Order: sequence, then structure tokens, then C-alpha cells
Amino acid sequence: MKTIGLISDTHSYLHPSIADFLAQCDEIWHAGDIGDLETAKAIASIKSLKAVYGNIDDQDIRSFYPLFQSFNCENLQVLMIHIGGYPGKYTSQAKQLIKETRPGLFISGHSHILKVVNDKQNKLLHLNPGAAGKYGLHQVITAMRFKVDGANIRDLEILEIEREKNSI
Repeated sequence: MKTIGLISDTHSYLHPSIADFLAQCDEIWHAGDIGDLETAKAIASIKSLKAVYGNIDDQDIRSFYPLFQSFNCENLQVLMIHIGGYPGKYTSQAKQLIKETRPGLFISGHSHILKVVNDKQNKLLHLNPGAAGKYGLHQVITAMRFKVDGANIRDLEILEIEREKNSI
């Protein structure tokens, strides 16, 4: 069993409460828009980091992290991409990757909207951790933590931090 911390859209900012929340995990997964290598290094200094690049990430980030990752955690097939949509509104690229990799867990970021959606058609759980950074239209900084036990996801926790009004 592994405890996973899931974040996205840090945009070069790591809130201290997010760092504390992630310190209790075995691995951290970042669904893109990291912002810069310093932020990636700060996150990776907490726990092992798996990440994908997002649309705001420059060549430095893109040279370290791929567009998408498909991997196994325990007995769970995971697919992670920054811009992927959500059940019923997947991007064409996400639809193709889901068809090819048949994940039990599909992770995307980009929207800055936290979502947990069961996709019965594709037999997967979709997670979007919202935005862990302070830039964007979101009013609440969010992160997720959950356990992967075999092929099952359990004990999902959500951290919410009200964003300072002057950080828009």
C-alpha cells in the first residue's frame, strides 16, 4: 500500500501547508503547470516526484518531465496528463490514451477545479486535484492525498486553503 500526494498547477509556488500535507506521502504526483525547476526540486525534496509538464511549463521543465505518464502503482494502472478533460468531456488525446492504456485512474490538471468523478463507461476514476498554486481564477488552493491498495483507491483526503485576495 502506498500513500500518494496529488497536486497540479503550482505555477512556481508551493504553499507551506501543501508541503506539510505532502510530507506524509510515499510519492507525490504532479499533473502539470509546475512553473519552474526550482519548484519541481522543492517538491521532489519532500518525497519522490512523478510529474508531467503543462502548458505554462518551459523547455527546462519539458526536458525533465513528459507530456503524459502511464505507469503502475501497486496493481493500479495510472494515466496522468495536464490537459485531459474529464468524463464526457475528454480531449481527443486523452480519449486515445485512455483507449490505449486502459487506466483504472486517470489524472489531469489545467482547469484549477478539483474533481473526483467515477467514469463508468471507461471503468476508471478521474481525479483533478485543482490548483496548488496561488495564481489563477480559483479561490481555494487544493491538494489531494489517497492510498493505493492493490488496484483500489481509498482514504481520499482533500486539503483546502483559502487563497489570499491579493494573489490573483
